[in-house]
Amino acid sequence: MSGENRIVIVGAGPAGLSAARAYREAGGGLDVVMLAAEAHHPYSRPPLTKEYLRSEHGRADLFMEEPGFYAEHGIDLRTRTPAARLDTARRLVVTGDGEELSFTGCVLATGSQPLRLPVPGGDHEDLLTVRELEDSERLQAQAAPGAAVTVVGSGFIGCEAAVSIATRGASVTLVSDEEAPQSARLGEEVGTVIAGWLEQAGVRTRFDAKVESFEENGRCVVTAGEQIRGDVTVVATGVSPRIGLAEEAGIAIEEGRVRTDASMRTSAEGVFAAGDIAFAQNPVAGRRLAVEHWGEALAHGEVAGNVLAGQDARWEQAPGFWSAIGEHTLKYVAWGDGHDEVRLESDDDGSFTAWYGREGVLVGVLTHERDDDYERGRELVESGAQLA
Repeated sequence: MSGENRIVIVGAGPAGLSAARAYREAGGGLDVVMLAAEAHHPYSRPPLTKEYLRSEHGRADLFMEEPGFYAEHGIDLRTRTPAARLDTARRLVVTGDGEELSFTGCVLATGSQPLRLPVPGGDHEDLLTVRELEDSERLQAQAAPGAAVTVVGSGFIGCEAAVSIATRGASVTLVSDEEAPQSARLGEEVGTVIAGWLEQAGVRTRFDAKVESFEENGRCVVTAGEQIRGDVTVVATGVSPRIGLAEEAGIAIEEGRVRTDASMRTSAEGVFAAGDIAFAQNPVAGRRLAVEHWGEALAHGEVAGNVLAGQDARWEQAPGFWSAIGEHTLKYVAWGDGHDEVRLESDDDGSFTAWYGREGVLVGVLTHERDDDYERGRELVESGAQLA
């Protein structure tokens, strides 16, 4: 391959695959190399805390494309090949084994890694996280029927995993420093509803409880003097964007992420960033946004791939995601950088819509079994409508 005719994509998650796919679909004709740190072809991560964790899906159900897709589309997918260094002046990506890959264009799609709590025992190897395929399989093996499992964290990963583990027949306790699940992001009213879903699924909860330490190889969580003992502990306390490659290369960083324009261009010529690591300009929002949603990773990658192929593309949609907590599905669209008012509309059948406002402007909508409100809400958020 000739470096003057090569696109290098660092990362094989949704953003990386979307960039490669969009580049080819837009007629991009240069060689494409995709570097995957993991041993697998690009796969879907959301089922890792849901269908896959519950053993309802097999490995083959996770993969985003058939194995032959990459060769058919001229994508040189290299698994177990992390990038070690980026040289923007020479336009080189150096792999972990020292190979130098020169590029015409580069997409950084390095994703995130799970956060560990900065408390005694917080780095113990027996503490589980759920980010990669093997993480979910390790949890499957350990969260057998009758096992006592502690889940730390009440974000969507924690809530999804807790209910899935309980469905497998394990005894689950969820510990969180929030007063209710996702209360900071979604409001206390919605948090109370989600707490009820956890209870209905048989998950015991300890809210407003700050973890002080992990003891006995991570099998004992200590919070406010209380000891919560179990066979397995899962830590789901957020993620940290993998920006090291960009930061060491001198690319502009803002708010702990790689700063980009609406076309996913970074401060380095020919280098793009997509997915969790991007702090991307959104022209409709009128500001840069940080998002960690699967759908936005796909959208970012599509924009980058199209621009690399010579198309005019920008990230202009309002971010959003779906979360399935057991049998309950939440659908959310929001700019995601804060609200000062929540208006909850609910029915006796359990369906509801939460409307989020900031300074009188609608900035988000969350629905449960109200798809019309979800679709209408997206349009209203993107149009800058007033909170009715």
